Amino acid sequence: MFSSINSLNPWLVGVALNSILVVVAWIVPKKLLTPAGLFHGWLLGVLIWGTLGWQGYIVVMFYFLVGSLITRVGMAQKEAEGIAEKRSGARGPENVWGSALTAALCALGVWAISLGIFPTSQTLHPMPYTLLLLGYVASFSTKLSDTCASEVGKAYGRSTFLITTLQPVPRGTEGAVSLEGTLAGAVASLALALLAWGVGLIDLFGVLWCVVAAFIATNLESVIGATLQSRFHWLTNEVVNIFNTLIGASTAILLAWIWANVIA
Repeated sequence: MFSSINSLNPWLVGVALNSILVVVAWIVPKKLLTPAGLFHGWLLGVLIWGTLGWQGYIVVMFYFLVGSLITRVGMAQKEAEGIAEKRSGARGPENVWGSALTAALCALGVWAISLGIFPTSQTLHPMPYTLLLLGYVASFSTKLSDTCASEVGKAYGRSTFLITTLQPVPRGTEGAVSLEGTLAGAVASLALALLAWGVGLIDLFGVLWCVVAAFIATNLESVIGATLQSRFHWLTNEVVNIFNTLIGASTAILLAWIWANVIA
């Protein structure tokens, strides 16, 4: 089935598929995206299918569906405590691009290389094409790890500590971490990376790099939240998410390059 789909123009397939999904999302009573979020989600979906095909699309859909579901875990309790996501977890354009800007840039880079727009030397190892695919997966692996760690920690964290001082703080505090949240984040990053390996975007070493990078980036994001976010009005959660995914993608790419060129 997928081979016949891939024989069509991927951009037209992306437009058709995402248009159908937008209509379905508009009709269903439980909204996962705001109206503006639907439009920007449509743009992202078309871009990912057009550049990376169904393999890349499955990864972003897995992130979106799991991330949206986990955000609703313990929603009543989180709303009562004032620590729930705004709009009951419905994503707007700022959430779409805060989570996916890094991945979108990696996908565009892969597409440009495949078209020969940015030709690369065949002597490079790993190939930039492979590294950008890894960056794409690692960015979503990182963001899903961050989302699950935050939402599970806010719902089920028995003890939450500020990452910079390890002092106990209330659940939902910027920069707070918990054992429950950390474990949930690790499982989430592994699940997404294994899915990407299963569809052929990365190899098994790439799974390892994604999980390690997600752990590093998620904890650095907590440090940013604890130390810098309250000092700069422009450092919103969405901007922090961009930094978070950029750190995750860059770390995975760096680990893969070091392994290939220094250690192996």
